[in-house]
Amino acid sequence: MFMRQNRMLIPLPEPSYADANAASAVQELLGGEFGEMSTLNNYMFQSFNFRDRKKFKPFYDLISSITAEEFGHVELVSQTINLMIQGTTHTGNVNNSPMQNAVDKRNSYHFIANAQTSRPMDSMGQHWTGKYVFNSGNLIQDLLHNYFLEIGARTHKMRVYEMTDNPVAREMIGYLLVRGGVHVLAYAKAIEVVSGVDMTKMLPVPDLSNDKFDTARKFEADGVHRRLYRFSEQDYKDVDKIWKGAHPDDGEPLEVIAGAPEGAPLPDLPPIPETFAPGVSIEDYRKILERLKRGANID
Repeated sequence: MFMRQNRMLIPLPEPSYADANAASAVQELLGGEFGEMSTLNNYMFQSFNFRDRKKFKPFYDLISSITAEEFGHVELVSQTINLMIQGTTHTGNVNNSPMQNAVDKRNSYHFIANAQTSRPMDSMGQHWTGKYVFNSGNLIQDLLHNYFLEIGARTHKMRVYEMTDNPVAREMIGYLLVRGGVHVLAYAKAIEVVSGVDMTKMLPVPDLSNDKFDTARKFEADGVHRRLYRFSEQDYKDVDKIWKGAHPDDGEPLEVIAGAPEGAPLPDLPPIPETFAPGVSIEDYRKILERLKRGANID
């Protein structure tokens, strides 16, 4: 089971301009083959289907803990896309084409299929598919797959970072480069424990150092690259049998944190009347409020 908190992992800056085309590129980090939808569902099904959990509990605890974090990554990328699209169109008379600015944008799904928000698809509008999920049931094979999946995800983040200087996108990518580095290292450590093979000798594939990325450095200065969260106060405690020792970049000790990061408030997306979202007038709202008050016996 999962416990949901009404917060996202980090605060995102308020956008100062609409950037719908760059949001289309960021979609790859959500619904692409190496996007957060894939990392989430790969680890989620591996944790659901894990065999002999008691005997191999440290590995089960690791995959389960990372699964929980990936939910937050999906949400963070989605909110980034939402904020980047915001302001592309304008409110006006329906006969005056208030959404005409959407015609030349790369991804018309954002404007036609939903209310200028994220969708489970890649940068070219292809929807995410369960075919991206790998769950062999063989522990070593699954760990190897996860290791390379995280490396592929990191590569795509680095490339999208270089495609746009949008501050919302770069803040999100900087954070996820750091957290993705944690997951690469965690799976490398798990593979070494179970097989004796030191995968870190294969690095850089690409280099895990985030020194070159402006928005990543502050997170590393705060030690975010050394923490692995259990997202539970009581469970998954054996993850510390794998996530231990010193970080290869700075030599500082690795930490296992019970629970979740402090997080930040979610952005409150404003209504977009030109897309009929949420499609409730002020008069409707007042009636809804009155019904809620009556139901709660509030005068």
